[in-house]
Amino acid sequence: MKVVIHIILLFSLLVMSQSVTAQSKARFPKPEFDSGYVQPNPTTPEPRALAMDYLDVVVLLLVLALATYLVLRRRSRGGVLLLSIFSLIYFGFFRNGCICSIGAIQNVALSLFDPSYSISLVALLFFIIPLLFSLFFGRVFCAGACPLGAIQDLLILKPIEVPVWLRKGLGLIPFLYLGLAVLFAATKTDFIICRWDPYVGIFRMDARFVMVVLGIAMLLIGMFVARPYCRFLCPYGVLLNWTSRFSKWHMTITPSSCINCKLCEKSCPFDAINIPQEEVATRDRQKDLRKFLIYLVLIPILGGLGAFAGLKSHVFLSKANPDVYLAELLISQPELKADPDNIDIQTFLSAGKSMDTLVEEAEVIRNQFKTGSWILGAFMGIVIAFSLMDQTIYRRREDYHPNKGNCYSCARCMDYCPVPK
Repeated sequence: MKVVIHIILLFSLLVMSQSVTAQSKARFPKPEFDSGYVQPNPTTPEPRALAMDYLDVVVLLLVLALATYLVLRRRSRGGVLLLSIFSLIYFGFFRNGCICSIGAIQNVALSLFDPSYSISLVALLFFIIPLLFSLFFGRVFCAGACPLGAIQDLLILKPIEVPVWLRKGLGLIPFLYLGLAVLFAATKTDFIICRWDPYVGIFRMDARFVMVVLGIAMLLIGMFVARPYCRFLCPYGVLLNWTSRFSKWHMTITPSSCINCKLCEKSCPFDAINIPQEEVATRDRQKDLRKFLIYLVLIPILGGLGAFAGLKSHVFLSKANPDVYLAELLISQPELKADPDNIDIQTFLSAGKSMDTLVEEAEVIRNQFKTGSWILGAFMGIVIAFSLMDQTIYRRREDYHPNKGNCYSCARCMDYCPVPK
């Protein structure tokens, strides 16, 4: 009897469900489209397998190890050149310039200042591994692993010598670029290193027109001013310069005793070779000492002036943040809310966020810029002071040596050295 009752109840439920379905179909009939529109098939590529990302790390390690061997043991410029071509093809054109040790600066900065952001292990390794190699073996990353360095190195045609005063002045730009990149990443404003990478458009064969022009211009300049991005722009080069100064097993120009033939100095297009002290004009050591003490006193003064300048610039810099820019725009021109063509404003209005909330968030970001800008200004003031001090330090040298901080370990000078291996 219970079985019969269960069957009757089940049948009743089925009848009711069919009735409800029929009524719903009658109330909401399936729409018919007569426009001839056909739904396109999605073309979004599949996400890259994690194993392939770790393969990139393995390739980076192998390239750096091979570059170290070719520079320190084999002393082979040809080997380094072939290795850089491989890196250009793999990390540049095959991997489209991403992931990049230079751009990883921003991932690291954002992870340090934003607890909600978790940096990937691959990005962290790409940031750390080249620095560790440079700490022990010099800038072998620049020699054989960096695709940006490789594409510039291959196109050096007839390098000219940049005047010392201009080289020193342009040499401050990477420090500023590094500071701005950290500031913009820490405030979640933008990844400016990636956005303004002049070569990524060449690697991907796709970029904005202005970036295409910038990339071509950099390549043309690089034919005569060797490695312009590496020397006067690269923010990662600042970090590599610092760590490479402590390298124990750095590249040497000659395999044994230097004969002071000067061929290596003329072969280096990057002005990265320290010449013997005897080749430098006679210097007044007492005068250098006085200058050194003056610049030493100037460190806190220049740092304070830089901090003041940075503090004054924080309002201007914060406008690069889209929330700050939008808040100021709506406050100054509230009539733009009715503009249907302004995508940023219409997106904000459709999100349901109140104007008060937007202003509060913009104020928080501006305060972050206020703190970061004065730190950046102080940093630049100190960098300028130490750059001035460096011109007064007396160094006693009898042979030609690569400058550990500026040398890219490209091994050019080795080919010109007449001393046999």
